[in-house]
Amino acid sequence: MPVQLPESDSEDELPPAWEERATNDGFVYYVNHQSKSTQWTHPRTGKMKRVSGELPIGWTRTIEETTRKVIFVEEATQRKSYTDPRLAFAVEEAPTQVGELRQRFDSGTNALQVLHGRDLSGKVALVTGANTGIGFETARSLALHGCEVIMACRDEPATRAAIGKICAEKEAAGLRCKFVSLDLGSLHSTRRCAEQVKKLCKHIDMLILNAGVFALPHSLTEDGFERTFQVNHLSHFYLTNLLTDLFDLMTRIVVVSSESHRMSTLPASGLSESDLCPPPQRFWSMVAYNNSKLCNVLFAMELAKRLKPRGITVFVLHPGNMVSSALSRNWWFYRFLFGLVRPFTKSLQQAASTTIYCATAHELTGLTALYFNNCYVCDPSAASKNEALQQSLWELSDKMIKRVIGESP
Repeated sequence: MPVQLPESDSEDELPPAWEERATNDGFVYYVNHQSKSTQWTHPRTGKMKRVSGELPIGWTRTIEETTRKVIFVEEATQRKSYTDPRLAFAVEEAPTQVGELRQRFDSGTNALQVLHGRDLSGKVALVTGANTGIGFETARSLALHGCEVIMACRDEPATRAAIGKICAEKEAAGLRCKFVSLDLGSLHSTRRCAEQVKKLCKHIDMLILNAGVFALPHSLTEDGFERTFQVNHLSHFYLTNLLTDLFDLMTRIVVVSSESHRMSTLPASGLSESDLCPPPQRFWSMVAYNNSKLCNVLFAMELAKRLKPRGITVFVLHPGNMVSSALSRNWWFYRFLFGLVRPFTKSLQQAASTTIYCATAHELTGLTALYFNNCYVCDPSAASKNEALQQSLWELSDKMIKRVIGESP
């Protein structure tokens, strides 16, 4: 008969007489001092946990001479503890099914709260559009927690200023940020960016495709494509494919899309280039944005299928509705509208939380091809799950790039 456990405000809190310990290789186990027994599952949740195989920076493991017990010492303060410091960062074993995910955060959570207690030292993230808005808060949050951040942006002075702001907050974090030039309106610039990134690092842990434009009038890029489509999708598609040599099973690719993808007008029966890059007489900026956001989801889902054999994770997300950022800068009406609803929408830190969650959450390990909103998985549009449409967009994107560059990405 199961033992009746006392009530607790937290299901993770251990009952009286229980102690949490960890093996050297990171498996968490539980000791019941009353019954003198041990078990691998948490006595309340029934879940198994793992910790990092390495102690946090600044801690050492030794044997206490008098008791012969394992003791942990923090080198900076010489503080001693019998409790393994890794247990502060223990996480549940990765779920095998999406339905097993627990929602730990919500719309009110900010990015720094998602990263609370995390040490991202040694990790490398590439964030596009990282000098302002949600992208800046994403880059800042990662850098403050030890991550090296490559900020891929078009405006170098603005990016240098953004790095300066991070330096002013925490100098070491700012020094971990690097600028690389990226103009998503140019496939040649995108290619040069990828070449520069390959010189800076040999591996990418997080590729965060954040940059985007909104409410642009009809215009063509130097490559001859409609600008909203190229900036929001095509150049990100090209950049990702150029960087695949830097990905491994530890890599997560995070694509920032929008709930606006549900209002796309792209035909489900098959795509043509005129659907993606309509002529001026068939162009409406809001529809172009919605269509580009559907392209983001279609791309993420197809990319996930293609990279799954390599164990690479791909997620796509909605950051929040009408978040006050530079995205609305292109038309006074949208600036007015975004300003009007600002008290009722997410802050930039809150808007960055889902991106950060997708890029770093332990419980998402082993999962891929998921769409997130408010730091939790949800169902994207029916069109975005159309596998024929996913493949059609991929093939058409590849063809468009080959026409400009002369080769496939």
